[in-house]
Amino acid sequence: METDPISPTPFLAGERVALRALRESDADGPYADWLNDAEVCRGNSHHVFPYTRAQALDYIRQVAARRDELVLAVTLRADGRHIGNIALQHIHPVNRSAELSILLGDRAAWGQGCGVEAAELLLAHAFSTLNLERVACGTFGENQAMQKLALRLGMREEGRRRRAVFKDGRYDDVVEYGVLRDEFLERKSANR
Repeated sequence: METDPISPTPFLAGERVALRALRESDADGPYADWLNDAEVCRGNSHHVFPYTRAQALDYIRQVAARRDELVLAVTLRADGRHIGNIALQHIHPVNRSAELSILLGDRAAWGQGCGVEAAELLLAHAFSTLNLERVACGTFGENQAMQKLALRLGMREEGRRRRAVFKDGRYDDVVEYGVLRDEFLERKSANR
């Protein structure tokens, strides 16, 4: 049984993408398959154990009740298709910080600017509505797409944890990025 109403109004909307709450029905779509796809998960920590519909459903139910995470579905405005998820994780109310993560599972959406637009929407919300001061992200050293996204969002490389993750038979670095509220807002106003 669906516990969240299906609303035609997105939580956040851009030109091409809309961000909405995850729905239990998302577990019946392609969501679980994304986390079982080696190519989709090549540059992240997923695809270590098989991911099931039941696990997706459990995750969707858990994040709906949390206030230290904001996990949203990335959908296309044109047809409402769920193409990925984006999140602010580890939201810390005292430090006013969070970590950004994004997974675009629908390969047809890759290279179309959907990830950039979704991330800009969520960062604007993080700084203007949630009153955060800093948003960070970490990504595998081989994940060039996420590194380019971080830089495009105005994030700065802040460090590298050498050989910090093991995946696909080898170790990789984790590259850390971060952006402060004034840096993001200044960049947004300069691009208007």
